[in-house]
Amino acid sequence: MDPPQSPRPSRAARAAGTSGRAARASGRLAARSVRGARRLTHAQGAGESGLSRLLEMHAFNTAGDAAVAVALAGTLFFQVPTGEARGQVALFLGLTMLPFAIVAPLIGPFLDRFRRGRRWAIGVTMAIRAFCCWVLAGAVSNESAVLFPAALGVLVSSKAYGVTRASAVPRVLPVGVTLVKANSRISLTGTAGAAVSAPIAAAAAMIGAEWTLRYAFVLFVVATVLAVLLPAAVDSSSGEEQVAMSAMGGRKQGLRVGITTVVVSALRCNAGLRFLSGFLTMFMAFLLRQYPFSGWEERTTLLLVLVIGAAGLGSTVGTAAGALLRSRNPEAVVLVVLVLDATVTAVAALLYGLLTAVLLGLTVGLCQSLGKLSLDALIQRDVPESVRTSVFARSETLLQLSWVLGGFLGILIPLSPPQLGLGITAVLLIAWAVVVLRFSALQRGSAPVR
Repeated sequence: MDPPQSPRPSRAARAAGTSGRAARASGRLAARSVRGARRLTHAQGAGESGLSRLLEMHAFNTAGDAAVAVALAGTLFFQVPTGEARGQVALFLGLTMLPFAIVAPLIGPFLDRFRRGRRWAIGVTMAIRAFCCWVLAGAVSNESAVLFPAALGVLVSSKAYGVTRASAVPRVLPVGVTLVKANSRISLTGTAGAAVSAPIAAAAAMIGAEWTLRYAFVLFVVATVLAVLLPAAVDSSSGEEQVAMSAMGGRKQGLRVGITTVVVSALRCNAGLRFLSGFLTMFMAFLLRQYPFSGWEERTTLLLVLVIGAAGLGSTVGTAAGALLRSRNPEAVVLVVLVLDATVTAVAALLYGLLTAVLLGLTVGLCQSLGKLSLDALIQRDVPESVRTSVFARSETLLQLSWVLGGFLGILIPLSPPQLGLGITAVLLIAWAVVVLRFSALQRGSAPVR
């Protein structure tokens, strides 16, 4: 007698089993990804020094910024006429620059006096963005009057985060890890966070921009918690001295505290690099929307992604190449990248087209990244440790202002013909490069003051 055969599972049972296996596989993949990410953030003593916490926080920060950018691109940028959008963004930048120009000389001494609040200062920039994202999520659907103030709050807080984080990095450096290498890891971690977050934000935007902003809200809440959990060393002020903003210009006051002319020259180069970055972001965003290249009239979003994405790719390549700065003169690198930026901008003005626009974006991202890493290397090499944290924070404030000024030019300058705007910017950059090179040549013979 044949043994009884077991009944075949139904189609629903097989589908359920397949779904269960897929879910378990996805869970295992996610777990491995998390463990791999933690190994990377904790490598080379970063786990013991607290740098790993800063890396994780920065990843959530850039992920949230990417989500906000996706949401606002579809609400404040593409849904209003170009002229009106330019006016609104100009207002944003003006109100963004105003707090920095007025408050920056005051907030620095305030934080210096109460330095035990650094973790909370970083956390506040995250919490404000979380709150503004939640407000924006309710405002984008009904075009509420709070839409623009909330967007402004996100923009200002994002710029303020860059300054507050800059003062924390030197306090969590692992033994044997340079400031340049730490900042390279921070930049790469941020790029990875944005790369993972942007597709998720785009998928949420297909449902509605409000869901992308709620997703950003969650990310900033997590970042706020991570900021508060940063190690106590971030608040430590042992052996620190503070530098006034006026000392960053290369005057005798700066020389007395150890800010060498080489550092001042590098800071001026980086100001030019950030200026061009702000200009390119704003100018090309509106230019490619109103005057796209022939054959791209129906694909302006993709065209913008190509040019601005090239800048992101260049920044990633420059960050990855940051380790080479250990065997190169950073003072020479920072001058070369400024001249390269000015040259490629002039070429893009003379031979304006899709290829030169992408090349310009790639060059701007690469040069900005290498220039910033060179500045970090010079600050670590030439500036005394007692004032290094303060100098690092002050320099970041000045660079943020340079970006906003470049963005202003990108909005105020005429879009047509494109060669005019690019040509004016190229002339400004070339003139600035001549000033910096002349300053560097005049000071080359003088010995640096330690």
